[in-house]
Amino acid sequence: MLKRVLIIGGYGNFGSFIAQKLAENHHIQLIISGRSLDKASKLCTSLKAPNPPLPYRLDISDGLREALAEIKPDIVIHTSGPFQGQDAFVAKACINFGCHYIDLADGREFVSNISKLNNSARDKGLLIVSGASSVPCLSSCLLDHYQNQFAELETVEYAITTAHKTNRGLATTEAVLSYAGAPFDTLIDGKQQATYGWQSLHRHNFKGLGKRFLGNCDIPDLALFPERYPSLKTQRFYAGLEIPFIHIGLWGLSWLRRLKLLPPLNKMAAFLLKTSFMFDRFGSDTSAFYMKMSGTGENNISKQITFNLTARSGDGPFIPCMPAILLAAKLAHEETPGIGAMPCIGLITLEEYLTALEPLDISWSDAQKP
Repeated sequence: MLKRVLIIGGYGNFGSFIAQKLAENHHIQLIISGRSLDKASKLCTSLKAPNPPLPYRLDISDGLREALAEIKPDIVIHTSGPFQGQDAFVAKACINFGCHYIDLADGREFVSNISKLNNSARDKGLLIVSGASSVPCLSSCLLDHYQNQFAELETVEYAITTAHKTNRGLATTEAVLSYAGAPFDTLIDGKQQATYGWQSLHRHNFKGLGKRFLGNCDIPDLALFPERYPSLKTQRFYAGLEIPFIHIGLWGLSWLRRLKLLPPLNKMAAFLLKTSFMFDRFGSDTSAFYMKMSGTGENNISKQITFNLTARSGDGPFIPCMPAILLAAKLAHEETPGIGAMPCIGLITLEEYLTALEPLDISWSDAQKP
């Protein structure tokens, strides 16, 4: 039976990647929505699909319930951020209508609080998933896969460095700037301690890529993982911008924000995003990720496993999009991986995730010590 999949923000940076992959599925009828019917129509005509996608003009702040009643989706994929400061009104509308819901949220509180809708979702037999993205989905897939190789997993350190030449949208820029210079809790040495967004400036040598600057970032994992992996004593997540000048500039702005000499930097997102395009000729289309897991192995001997992933040819954005693609495909084939409202943890295996990435210009490896 054909499943109708509505992508909110369907012609945006992430929405278009998701649409490109789901359009190939014979079991799916895509509805591409956003505030611009013209942009939605252009994407629809560009997609190679056995079931031609349909455009729809939709502003989620006005008339969402009526739109759902008219479109009658089986699955809604919400890509329209930023999710920091947004509440779960789209997910609630989907529950009231009676369709499954998936979002790509990276907001810590947004993803953590989705479980408050669990009873309502279960009563309707629906799957409501938040954070179907690199974090917490890929990061938890890795920890779930490797934790059994440790007697005790004590420390996890991981980071993403983005390619400057991949598409950059205003919503994503607003999201990463929202916590610059702001404090947030991070598990360090067994205690929740305040760290500051885009600070702790340092460089990491990414395998096959070289050194790039990194800084603290706030993500849902920092709230979710201490409970899911109780042996953890320290958890650090960083992110980095490819061009050193831009990253160091953001680090400097984060200090001005921390000292309250600037307003929240997301207010400057449009200007900073426009400025970043001036440096495109200095960037590349290569992004990377690493996760270093440390603890003890057999006979209480120290053990470390490092997972490295490199995305070239501009394929990096497919990585955060893949959980939504996989979950929508499962639901379309009536292979429901769960019922209720939950963060995107435990719904996809590492094997499924990496297998889906194989056709892309993405490589990965792991290394162990000792």
